Amino acid sequence: MISCGRIFRILCLLLILLAGVVLLALQVGAVTVPLGLLPRILAGGGEETTRAVLLTLRLPRVLMAGIVGAALSLSGAVFQALLGNPLAEPYLLGVSSGSALGAILALMAGLRAGGFLPFAAFAGGLTTVLLVYLLGRREGRLEPSTLLLTGVMISAFFGAAILFLLSVASPYELGGILSWMMGDLSRADMATVRVAAIYCGGGTLLLLPRFREMNLLSLGEETALNLGVRVDRLKVLLFVAASLMTGISVAFSGLIGFVGLLVPHVARLLFGGDHRLLLPASILLGAALLILSDTLARTIIAPAELPVGVITAFLGAPLFVVLLKRQGGRR
Repeated sequence: MISCGRIFRILCLLLILLAGVVLLALQVGAVTVPLGLLPRILAGGGEETTRAVLLTLRLPRVLMAGIVGAALSLSGAVFQALLGNPLAEPYLLGVSSGSALGAILALMAGLRAGGFLPFAAFAGGLTTVLLVYLLGRREGRLEPSTLLLTGVMISAFFGAAILFLLSVASPYELGGILSWMMGDLSRADMATVRVAAIYCGGGTLLLLPRFREMNLLSLGEETALNLGVRVDRLKVLLFVAASLMTGISVAFSGLIGFVGLLVPHVARLLFGGDHRLLLPASILLGAALLILSDTLARTIIAPAELPVGVITAFLGAPLFVVLLKRQGGRR
């Protein structure tokens, strides 16, 4: 059992890492902001153009990247505990496909304004959650294997629907759809940041206190039951909360892969499987990873931008293969 003192020290180091990544992301871009000027500009001072770039464009984008990265990583850690599979991730249960389908339908209907695109994506994700929940129950209980197969089936069906819509979309619609599907944080503003923070923050506050139950669930359902865990109720809570956090993240950022799969796996390899540390470590590492990835996406070929999903895939796929090989070598 990891000591509370060690947990505190590790989380402090991860907070320092996240703070450094945030400061770097706020500085670099088309307009470079010196580190010494950041406090003054954030307080409302400094040159007007620089202040507008930092406060209107860059700061909301950094905050949204942190929120989405944290939410996807926490959801990944929760799904891995729920399904008993360290390779599980938020998109495995079809939430991303449902959100994507909702957003694509809104784009093709011309409903881009007034925040309707995130609403449509969230509605699609919520519909998927309900379908997976209803179809994944067996005799009134959520079985992890049934849940997984149901999610894969629904994801495949929605994937086929997305391909059909892409094949009949106009060139104008196709550009917007592909941009959203590859991950896009450029539309972030403080209003959307507040909405995402409220929903994802609420989900986080709901999930973090369940670390003890998740530790016991990792020992097996029968053991958890014997130790007083209401397993069926816990599985429903974990599934619904993590799925909705994934849905709201996809709604505001598009499809960003590998974060929910890679970050909890890295945290588990580095710090072990105790959810007292695993959950908050996944949150901090996920926020740092997506902020760094988005910073690279908007600077690596400046003034043009890459989709942030491209960066997470380039970073995540090779690193994940290395981690799997190292883990296999220790067996």
